[in-house]
Amino acid sequence: MAKIRVGIINVTGYAGVELARILSRHPEVELVSVTGRSAAGRRLSGVFPHLASINLTIEPEIGDVDLAFSAMPHKESAQQILPLLDRGIRVVDISADFRLKDATKYQSWYGFTHPAPQLLPQAVYGLPELYRAQIASAQLVANPGCYPTGAILALAPIVKAGLIEPDIIVDSKSGVSGAGRTLSLNTHFSEANEDVTAYALDGHRHLAEIIQELNLLYPAPLSAITFVPHLIPMTRGILTTAYAPLAQGKVSIDQKGKERLFRLYMDFYREEPFVRVVEFPPHTKHTWGNNLCFVHPTIDLRTGRLIVISSIDNLVKGAAGQAVQNMNLMLGLPETNGLEAPAIYP
Repeated sequence: MAKIRVGIINVTGYAGVELARILSRHPEVELVSVTGRSAAGRRLSGVFPHLASINLTIEPEIGDVDLAFSAMPHKESAQQILPLLDRGIRVVDISADFRLKDATKYQSWYGFTHPAPQLLPQAVYGLPELYRAQIASAQLVANPGCYPTGAILALAPIVKAGLIEPDIIVDSKSGVSGAGRTLSLNTHFSEANEDVTAYALDGHRHLAEIIQELNLLYPAPLSAITFVPHLIPMTRGILTTAYAPLAQGKVSIDQKGKERLFRLYMDFYREEPFVRVVEFPPHTKHTWGNNLCFVHPTIDLRTGRLIVISSIDNLVKGAAGQAVQNMNLMLGLPETNGLEAPAIYP
């Protein structure tokens, strides 16, 4: 049987090249087209020697495909996607351009007026653990951001159960690849090495996704979500620690309460192929290079506060791997196809 033809718009970014790596070993799809503005006309293997097995030239426009991934930056991605949708091509968008349901949020969070607000209601937020059935029938899937993936997976079970007070703090630490390949002073080796810094204290763009999705789960509006990202001197990985006061009288603040919390998470993610609820605080190396999310929930018995830690690879479960997971669902393929590789260690 012929393989399904797929393409990548903007293969030269970190998410795009990671997509090419994963798709190159996928058993049921064939990567047939890749684009990139600065590298158009060059062999993919000449730009990325580790992809020497992929015999493709980087083109200025996407070719004849059944499904396309867009790894363009926000604002630019939508312009590339709209003609594909008009042609009936299914799309997984790795940018932020279709993640938010309220078009006015794009002006406040991203600084542009959305070119196709009529498509926002039908774009499916591509977190399979919450929207698997909708993804399977979608023409357009909005791949979640890396920070929201770690934060939402850490908090979804307890938020949906209504067992916390609506006051959440999310602290996330990301490797430098999360900033992309574009050169900047902040990610220069001499600036980032041996240094940790918080940024976007007035509100990171990914906060809009976190608020949107957690509010859809919580029985009442969440009054306060604080999100503080940090840049740390490593290439890959996001470690998220989320905190919230437990709802009074709903969870006992003792060992039994801890065990109940752990069971809640185990039950919520029991059938999920890429979420592991673990009894220890996870490390970023536990998910380096694969599509897993490790989650560790516990209770601070001194304060009665929930603590949940999650770990993902920002380029895999936080971007390209989750995009392939979504593609598998959209095409009716086994969800784990092409994503079974264990983490790289050490």
